Amino acid sequence: MSGLNKGIEKVKVTLKWDPSPSGSPANDLDIIAATYSADTPHGKPAYLVHFDSRSPDGTITLNRDSRTGQGFGSDEVMTLELDRLAPVYTRVVVGVAIQQREGRKTFGDVTNTGIEILEGYTVLSENDFSAVPESTASTVAEFTRDASGKWKFHESARGFDADPTSFAATMGGSNL
Repeated sequence: MSGLNKGIEKVKVTLKWDPSPSGSPANDLDIIAATYSADTPHGKPAYLVHFDSRSPDGTITLNRDSRTGQGFGSDEVMTLELDRLAPVYTRVVVGVAIQQREGRKTFGDVTNTGIEILEGYTVLSENDFSAVPESTASTVAEFTRDASGKWKFHESARGFDADPTSFAATMGGSNL
């Protein structure tokens, strides 16, 4: 765990939700991380990590991916090793999107949603998406690297009405 003077180093993002009622289409939520370079911090992401993947350099990994919300504890887990991220990258935006396979679903339609962002044992943020109940996707965190190279955390709960693909392309396009 890092101290405040060292900045944010390694973060774990956990997402949980309840399965849909029996006979209903499955609830499938996805954690998505978009990484931006210094020359385009609000443009097109340099790369995305989502849907059971990891970054090209292994610094951001989706460790657990659920398509139903079944099981105990966290349904999806993503690890971000910001202290290992190449200096060319200065911004990482993390969001959650709901798969829209069986008609439109919003956060208000999915029960017991919750996201937690931790650095070691320190909880940086907890969110239940109650601020964006009509949205199908939401940003949850922004990490920015300052001039000294330290990473800073900014909580972000900005709702979108988008499918996972279009959300991933636009989630960090403007200041959060």
